[in-house]
Amino acid sequence: MEEPAHPHVPDRPTTRIRPATRDDIETIVDMQIRMARESELLQLDRPIVVKGVTAVFDDPTHGRYWVAEFDNAVAAVMLIIREWSDWRNADVLWIHSLYVIPEARGRGLFTQMYNALKQQVLDCPNLAGLRLYVERNNAPARRTYTNLGMTANHYDLFEWLK
Repeated sequence: MEEPAHPHVPDRPTTRIRPATRDDIETIVDMQIRMARESELLQLDRPIVVKGVTAVFDDPTHGRYWVAEFDNAVAAVMLIIREWSDWRNADVLWIHSLYVIPEARGRGLFTQMYNALKQQVLDCPNLAGLRLYVERNNAPARRTYTNLGMTANHYDLFEWLK
């Protein structure tokens, strides 16, 4: 089943949430390398990241990238991966590889991406909810997810279920 497209976000005319395209691969790779360095002090191998990001476009079963454009430039990215839940007889969407460039933080880009994704879940009977992992020491991210209505559980994972 094909996922519905994310709508243009009307309350912020300079922000647009859209599916990523192959033209975004280099930007996504750069963001993933920056995220690993910033969040975990890891230096990723660029050729491997290029292959990994490209694999998502080559095989959609790996997931789907979404980007947020702010003032006509990609400023945020997230990878959405489906996981089947036999308990719910529906897919749960996992948010992976989330990154917002430092210059665009605090402008609500992730909130807009999250709300568009949440609306997709509400609109689709074959989707049960949203989940993501968060670094335990990432207090700002944890506050953001809590403010969006996600809850922590004993697995240290945040989720929202319809």
